[in-house]
Amino acid sequence: MRKQSHRLMKIFGLAGAAAALAACASSGPSDRNAPLATTEKSGTMVASVNRYLWRASLDTIDFMPMANADPVAGLIQTEWYGNPNLPQERFKTNVYILDTALRADALRVSVFRQVMTEQGWIDAPTNPATAAEIENAILTRARELRLNSLDG
Repeated sequence: MRKQSHRLMKIFGLAGAAAALAACASSGPSDRNAPLATTEKSGTMVASVNRYLWRASLDTIDFMPMANADPVAGLIQTEWYGNPNLPQERFKTNVYILDTALRADALRVSVFRQVMTEQGWIDAPTNPATAAEIENAILTRARELRLNSLDG
């Protein structure tokens, strides 16, 4: 089990590294905390999510099939993803962007894991560090996107 968790962390780590490399060619808006989308509430426009966190989240988990992406609610959900080298387990991720600010507490990631048994797929525990590592990769990518937008 420990070996499998290490492999997952390696997969997510590689995804984060790829996202960091992709940041070099990216450009963004000039407003550093500009929201991605706005909604109208009582006649005034209310920001929904931070555009850098949104983009960084999509970039970081882009290897997983997308189930739902709602920029107004700040929710990204993936379908089950199975590493071809580990066909007996699969993962699913939910990313919640909770604020318009580019801050660590504006982001929450949940990771779900299932393993194949004789009875079919059953839920299995995940290493709590996995979600934290994905959050850190997203935050690093978001900061890079913001810095790139300030340079351009």
